[in-house]
Amino acid sequence: MRKIAEEIFLAGVESVLPEKLIRSQVKLSGDVLQIAEETFLLSDFSHIYVLAAGKAAAMMAKEVENILEEKLYDGHVITKYGHGTELKYLTLTEAGHPIPDAEGVKGTERMLDIARKAKEDDLVTCLISGGASALMADFPKGATLDDLKRTNELLVKCGADITEINTVRKHLSNVKGGQLAKAIYPATTVSLILSDVIGDKLDVIASGPTVGDSSTFKDALTVVEKYSLQNALPDSMLHHLQKGSAGLISEIPEPDNPIFQNVHNYIIGSNIIALENAAKKATEFGFETHVVTDSLQGGYIEVADFILENIDNYRKNKLENPICLLFGGEPTVKVSGDGLGGRNQHLALYLSTKIEQTEDITILCAGTDGTDGPTSAAGAVIDKETMRIAARKNVNPLVFLQNSDSYHFFKKIGGHIISGNTKTNVMDIIVVLIE
Repeated sequence: MRKIAEEIFLAGVESVLPEKLIRSQVKLSGDVLQIAEETFLLSDFSHIYVLAAGKAAAMMAKEVENILEEKLYDGHVITKYGHGTELKYLTLTEAGHPIPDAEGVKGTERMLDIARKAKEDDLVTCLISGGASALMADFPKGATLDDLKRTNELLVKCGADITEINTVRKHLSNVKGGQLAKAIYPATTVSLILSDVIGDKLDVIASGPTVGDSSTFKDALTVVEKYSLQNALPDSMLHHLQKGSAGLISEIPEPDNPIFQNVHNYIIGSNIIALENAAKKATEFGFETHVVTDSLQGGYIEVADFILENIDNYRKNKLENPICLLFGGEPTVKVSGDGLGGRNQHLALYLSTKIEQTEDITILCAGTDGTDGPTSAAGAVIDKETMRIAARKNVNPLVFLQNSDSYHFFKKIGGHIISGNTKTNVMDIIVVLIE
């Protein structure tokens, strides 16, 4: 059952691989270029640029290269370490994620230089995927790279959701929150986007570099205060937000700004696409399959309770066939202790303490990008044996939960899902099998 759960998960991942999605959305026939719902004549443009950022950016860009070849004039790609690929017409930067680094800063400067080069008769194709918010690394005047690193570390560990995290990031940046589109203007922009956020909100995915934004500096400060980060945030960052809130710095571009007149944003990959394809695989295995939600969010305990409640509801009925329940989304974990792990391993570890008396349940929790937190695992799969093995090995799961050390728990007990780097990212998938 563990192996079946993994195959169902991998079928979902396979459906949102970047090259497959790009091939379905970018087509060239003679002089006619079709990008999503937009049709262009290549002869109408002097130059075609590609700007790409995110965990899936390199593979998206490579497929665009395969389609357009020498018609590409210039472009740059920023992706996470280990997510790159060989490119012929575009340059590439691998950089730090989730904590930005100097390579990300250099890559972002290169990207902005190209964006500012674009003229009114040029076409810029932006390829955006999850992780781009950290990979497009820049910071306000007067701040340092260390200030940026510290700020991101605080944001990802405080328990804030991605909307809140990116609200702060946008207001400490010159590329996020529609500001990449501002740099590209007046050229035509088409953005192809892989969503890694609940509800596929364009202004939240990758901090919306080509999308108008209605959030304010005051909203960013509200997030800082909500999670009591005022005293921990570097002074340069806090002062920048305070100056903006006081009206001393211009707000980021709102949706009705004229710079967005020639901007076209399209989501081409999302969690629901992965869930629907995982469901097809589960049905092939003979399961009665239900996609419960693609919008899991909130703290991991709240998410676990929702999953367990759904399991109980299905188990109350006499099952003629085995059941597969599929959940997608992105729970949050407030990190405590100095352990190693990720939200999927943490959720799986917590769930394993709740199903130890249950004979007929297998649960897999994994990230579609293949890396859960700063680990080599995509997540973990659990069943009744998880706690039994822990007891035999004298491993106390509560100690590992309290220390946010789920990775080392599963390293000792077994159960890791090691998919390798998938070079895509549409949040997490939870597979529940009920025999």
